[in-house]
Amino acid sequence: MKFLGRIAQVSACGAALALAGQAAAQDEGYTPPRATAYEEVLQLPDWTGIWYPDWSRLFADRARPPQLTPSAQRDFDAYQESIRENGPNQEAQAQCLPPGIPGTLQQPYPLEILFSPGRTTIITEAYEQVFRIYTDGRPLPEDPDPFFKGNITGYWQGDMLVFDVVGLHPSTNIAAGIPHTEASRVHGHIQRMSEDELTIQMTIINPEILEEPYVTRVSYRLDNEFPIREYVCAENNRLHSEGDGANIDLGFDVLDEAE
Repeated sequence: MKFLGRIAQVSACGAALALAGQAAAQDEGYTPPRATAYEEVLQLPDWTGIWYPDWSRLFADRARPPQLTPSAQRDFDAYQESIRENGPNQEAQAQCLPPGIPGTLQQPYPLEILFSPGRTTIITEAYEQVFRIYTDGRPLPEDPDPFFKGNITGYWQGDMLVFDVVGLHPSTNIAAGIPHTEASRVHGHIQRMSEDELTIQMTIINPEILEEPYVTRVSYRLDNEFPIREYVCAENNRLHSEGDGANIDLGFDVLDEAE
């Protein structure tokens, strides 16, 4: 009985100390972690669900081709000539390098958008990419490190998420055969246009490459029938050089054309 009584005394002392600590902390101006940190999230538009590219809008959303500077046009013409002679260069795909922005957000795969305080996160099935758009007021870096997804910040303008991207890796493209440089900057808008339609519009500016801003837009439709699946590009992905060219061995059996 003495032992149990001792336990009760210790417990009572612990509770008293805790209460005293809380009172002292409040007196010193301490503010405990907010249980309402997600209040700002509850004020945001509802983009819950899985969003698939809307192929019925493919031609309606098709962008004007990039208008290139003379030097960029010469490089692009050389790229096109190489394609005609050797076929498409599949080096990046063989190494599972994601295409960056805007390419990753233009793949024929779904995406999901998640909200948390000070950040919107886009998760794509293609290449299992995660885009973090920081909306906590931080500025874009003045001397950004080059990333495949770039450095992204944004803000809310009503029910539209506006974002800016700098520091895109030179291994990523503005469009096929037109790589990004340090001068690339992307300005984007994401908005739910209707109950079943979400659009992502991106404007790319790069005075070294583009004569005018390049605008691209993709529409997505809400479809929760199929969840986002695992996408492991490196599985069974190989590149074998043969002579002057190269071919891709994806590890799948291919039927002989004669069959």
